[in-house]
Amino acid sequence: MTKLSEGAIEALTNGTGDNDLMLQLVNIRKLEGGGGHTRWRVMMSDGRYTLSSFMLSTQLNYMAEENQLVPNCICLLKRHVTNILKDGRRVVIILEIEVVKPAEAVGGRIGDPIPFTEGMGKGPQPPANPEPRPPLQQHNLNQNEAPQTMQRGFNKDFGKKAPSGMPSTPGGGSKVVPIASLNPYQSKWTIRARVTNKSSIRTWSNSRGDGKLFSMEVVDESGEIRLTGFNQEVDKFFSLVEVGKVYYISKCSLKIANKQYTSVKNDYEMTLNGESTIIPCEDSSDVPVVQCDFVSIAELESREKDAIIDVIGVCKSVDEVTRLTTKSNREVSKRTVDLMDMSGKVVTVTLWGETAETFDGSGKPILAIKGAKLSDYGGRSLSASFSSTLMINPDIPEAYKLRGWYDKEGHTMEGQSVTEARGGGGGGNTNWKTLSDVKNEHLGHGDKADYYTCIATVVYLRKENCLYQACPSQDCNKKVVDQQNGMFRCEKCDKEFPNFKYRLILSANIADYGDNQWVTCFQESAEAILGQNAAYLGQLKDSNEAAFDEVFQQANFNTFVFRSRVKLETYNDESRIKASVMEVKPVDHKDYSKRLIMNIRNLASK
Repeated sequence: MTKLSEGAIEALTNGTGDNDLMLQLVNIRKLEGGGGHTRWRVMMSDGRYTLSSFMLSTQLNYMAEENQLVPNCICLLKRHVTNILKDGRRVVIILEIEVVKPAEAVGGRIGDPIPFTEGMGKGPQPPANPEPRPPLQQHNLNQNEAPQTMQRGFNKDFGKKAPSGMPSTPGGGSKVVPIASLNPYQSKWTIRARVTNKSSIRTWSNSRGDGKLFSMEVVDESGEIRLTGFNQEVDKFFSLVEVGKVYYISKCSLKIANKQYTSVKNDYEMTLNGESTIIPCEDSSDVPVVQCDFVSIAELESREKDAIIDVIGVCKSVDEVTRLTTKSNREVSKRTVDLMDMSGKVVTVTLWGETAETFDGSGKPILAIKGAKLSDYGGRSLSASFSSTLMINPDIPEAYKLRGWYDKEGHTMEGQSVTEARGGGGGGNTNWKTLSDVKNEHLGHGDKADYYTCIATVVYLRKENCLYQACPSQDCNKKVVDQQNGMFRCEKCDKEFPNFKYRLILSANIADYGDNQWVTCFQESAEAILGQNAAYLGQLKDSNEAAFDEVFQQANFNTFVFRSRVKLETYNDESRIKASVMEVKPVDHKDYSKRLIMNIRNLASK
């Protein structure tokens, strides 16, 4: 029979309990509230006493939901923190727990444990008369009353002794508590955490007025949380906070997190207010740099589209910065990098904005990204948004392990790209095709579109009708109708505008050594081929026809890497293959040569 850690319950209630305690789960109960918020309250036993003041941290909720934690199972409490409520009572937050023996293998409750109350374990105690309590109202079962529900069975003065080793804030204010134990029902708390990410200041203007905000993410040994500051708090705190440094943070508002705007693994988020304080902490050696749950690049193929994941890899290659024009006619910087990890797989990651402009990939650095968004564009690819955290050569064990592997053997591997893993016609781990392959393998004739990548040369560009006047609204590219009175009407928006924006739809004939193909290139890909943006081309067409023609002449006979989509489409009872270019990139001749050499070796070995 498994031996429980006798005396563990008493130690935990005194704030002296160690980690790695063997306990039996006696009962587990779901506490639900509004907004889909769920917590799990747990009763544990050490064989002598039971205690019902355990609470699963939210990142462990899946263990209860998947029935890994059920009554009578034996568990190893590997890591925990103790939270003191405002009335002095303690709650043990379970941060890491392992089921060492399932309930069906135990056969029932071990020993004859009794509920623990203060004073037990110190010799014979007279039986206590329980203090009369009003009956629990029905609404107390929801999330807003979860701490009150959890306190049932505690002695009135239980746990008022402060836990040992719990640091205080400067000036002896409220006690420092772990992030994982925060909830909206605490009034006096302080966290000591490291800033891992800080956004730029963003502004808005609408009918209710103007405003600005910034957000940041902080982490301690128990978890992470997001903070947002508005208007006056931006002026007060933005310049004070530096990424990588540790601060005492207190007196913020706590609310249910809006998962639409954050990938931070916490059910709550903070808002800075007029009473909030952020004080630098000098002693920060014991606060972790970041908390990541890294996913192997090989696993990306089995993850759902739009999933938010953490990834780490060696930066094998870096593209130059390019400039794109967004739907709102705003230019933004973009750079792609290829990451490889010990699985031997490679994924393409897109960096945006200032991060794209400042990123230095020289020296094959280790790049860790927290909160990247997974896309199924051309297979599997990642995008690092403004809320993602990028770390170059981070001081974490995973980075050292990866560096050692790459320097020893990884640098000799070519790597297999998961970004180009969606080949048409059974292309295996690559979707590189020649144009004759596209026809011979009948790509695009199936139920779904096929994607392929080829290297081809532009041999003809049809400049007639390549530009059209589009709706100037941010999220609308519909063609507008000239009202001949200085106004332009968009049927989709059902509005008239005094202006429009130019957009490109360019038909091009591309060729390689074996065949040619007509393809359609939309805004970004057309601009990449022509080397000019649509707005400038529209001005040339209206003012300088000769210069406009010259742009097209200069674009002919240039060679690019085309990533295209092909699908059989039927129009007026006539079926034909339509090829649309998804992306145009310059040829990396070094990588192209390596691929040709590999193809030659494969042919020679047959």
